[in-house]
Amino acid sequence: MSGLNPPQRAAVAHTEGPLLVLAGAGSGKTHMLVEKIAHLIASGRYPAKRIAAITFTNKSAKEMRERAAKRIRGDAAAELTVCTFHALGLKFLQIEHAAAGLKRGFSIFDADDANAQIKDLMHGAKPDVVDDIRNLVSRAKNAGLSPEQAMAAARSNREKEAAGVYERYQLRLATFNAVDFDDLIRLPVQILEENPDIVAAWRERIGYLLVDECQDTNDAQYRLLKMLAGPRGNFTCVGDDDQSIYAWRGANPENLSQMARDYPALEVIKLEQNYRCSNRVLRAANTLIANNPHEHLKTLWSEAADGERIRVWECRDSEHEAEKVAAEISFTAAGKQAPWSDFCILFRGNFQSRPLEKALQLLRIPYHLTGGTAFLERQEVKDTLSWLRVIANPDDDAAFLRAVQAPKREVGATSLARLAEMAS
Repeated sequence: MSGLNPPQRAAVAHTEGPLLVLAGAGSGKTHMLVEKIAHLIASGRYPAKRIAAITFTNKSAKEMRERAAKRIRGDAAAELTVCTFHALGLKFLQIEHAAAGLKRGFSIFDADDANAQIKDLMHGAKPDVVDDIRNLVSRAKNAGLSPEQAMAAARSNREKEAAGVYERYQLRLATFNAVDFDDLIRLPVQILEENPDIVAAWRERIGYLLVDECQDTNDAQYRLLKMLAGPRGNFTCVGDDDQSIYAWRGANPENLSQMARDYPALEVIKLEQNYRCSNRVLRAANTLIANNPHEHLKTLWSEAADGERIRVWECRDSEHEAEKVAAEISFTAAGKQAPWSDFCILFRGNFQSRPLEKALQLLRIPYHLTGGTAFLERQEVKDTLSWLRVIANPDDDAAFLRAVQAPKREVGATSLARLAEMAS
């Protein structure tokens, strides 16, 4: 356990029963989690194949997997399960597909596929209405509700309409031998809650759970955690209610508080030492976050120096802001003879990139824009995947109708409608 501070060491040493680690930003939580995985294996308490580390993003899973492979000796790293909640749900459904009413090789509908099906079910409704219904269906699934439960919980006419669409949408998915992204959590929860034998098998398969970014779990994900961990609760959850940013899409930071009620023996350890920022930045962050309601108080601190002063600019509009940012970068780079790679511009949304790009181009500042259209979201990639989906799952009519038009052929809307009718 070298290189760990006392709270990190305590978190690593805790191997029996439920543990919640409240980890502030930059507090070395990934390092702690990797060390804990190594300790669980080295202690002989849990073989690598019975340890599952669940992260919030594919990028985080990749980083943890790579760091674990460097830290753990032998072939044990290859036996670890390190993935997102949705990847774990997919693995579950691939094994338990029969209990979910699915055949092998089922398809997974992405957001575009789901939107297209719901739009078709709503027969030409306005785009904003379709989006609203799609979001309500997704929220119901993230809350772990079936179509019947969603209808029972509906209060407004729009929620009742969404519950009705949800029911018809699920029937269509079943016809296509498909699930959508939200089903990757909802269906495993439903199966586990209804099948004691399957629960027992999966608790034997996964002996110890580690969950990162627990403040961003939704209700269905938290229920999946509880079903896999069981009443004994051999798990380590890492979270920080101050970093919860996904409530708008169903994340429930209250799960951190609910955990203490569900597991009275829960131990809580705080990681408050920051290894990323100067003390000046931390004081500003602590002052701002102090205005938030808190269930779990934390005060981040650092052994680093104060660092440079924080400056706040007030600009007239987005163009003025972009010009000022570009000019400051140009001036600082010239004065300090710093390489362009020393500078980073963070902005809230992709819509803000254009003024910044224009200002950088005018001053001939080279830049690399991170983000944009993801590889799997590109049209040519989705077209290729539609062919592969049809090969893997001949019942996937949505993929077939896309493949028919990739590449473009003389197949009009009337012919497509007839094909869809014949397929159904």
